Amino acid sequence: MQNPDPIEVELKLALAPEGPSALGQHPHLISTPPRQQTLVNTYFDTPEGDLARARIALRLRQIDGQVLQTVKTAGHGGGGLSQRQEWEWQVPGPGLDITALAALPPFQGELGGVLDTLAPQLSTNFMRRSWQLHDETERQESHIELVVDEGEIISGGFHTPIREMELELKAGDPEALWSLALILAEQVPLRPSDSSKAARGNALSDQHWALPEAASPAEWFHRATLALDAYHDSQQGRFLAEAQQALAALADHPALDSTARAYAQALPSALDANGQPSTVYGRAALALAHRFAYQTALR
Repeated sequence: MQNPDPIEVELKLALAPEGPSALGQHPHLISTPPRQQTLVNTYFDTPEGDLARARIALRLRQIDGQVLQTVKTAGHGGGGLSQRQEWEWQVPGPGLDITALAALPPFQGELGGVLDTLAPQLSTNFMRRSWQLHDETERQESHIELVVDEGEIISGGFHTPIREMELELKAGDPEALWSLALILAEQVPLRPSDSSKAARGNALSDQHWALPEAASPAEWFHRATLALDAYHDSQQGRFLAEAQQALAALADHPALDSTARAYAQALPSALDANGQPSTVYGRAALALAHRFAYQTALR
């Protein structure tokens, strides 16, 4: 088994319809041809959704003639940034490796008793373009894998498109993720996303998108981000309204300093009528998310 106790640190960003082409023309990437792969993914759970309730994703991925089995735990973070445990290893065929699953920490408790009832629940199929980006500073070298995924989620008879970018930290300081994202946001319309593909698929199947309560600025921002994720997957206008209400509450929050307030006030008008971000939205949202992540780290 690979990655015995890994921590995945990544920044997930949803792209506007013109985002993928704009990204491919960005000066930071245009001189480096990406690697292209087709990924076919099946997610497993019990019929009762035990893994989804525990916020655990179990996936089989077919890629480059191999089958990889992956387990991911719930992520911690917001504003697109998450840190979570991940285990991944190659398996010989399309069936789950139940023996190896049973040895992992997430399945040492009650979930260990449901392994025999796991079955396919949803699929995500997409084309992936990836770049390996290295940057050396006076302090240290960073290595970031940038991937762009375009395809669809199929779950419970429903479909929704995938059009997102992920920046995964392979080595170095997480600050490198924010620096790169802000550089890209100068020309690429994007926004933070707090919903994994598995979580999106589960909500799509249930046709239920829950939004958390909010009090602090970071919580209002997280609520707005999830509402936008829900709107694009459900096409229910009430979620776009919820996102705008959360952004308005964020902009009026008394805990914001003048700089953060200016960023927050720019957000509502920087979404178009279809809830798609402009570059103004992306820059302001990333600046806020970065501040909130930094404040959380200091606590």
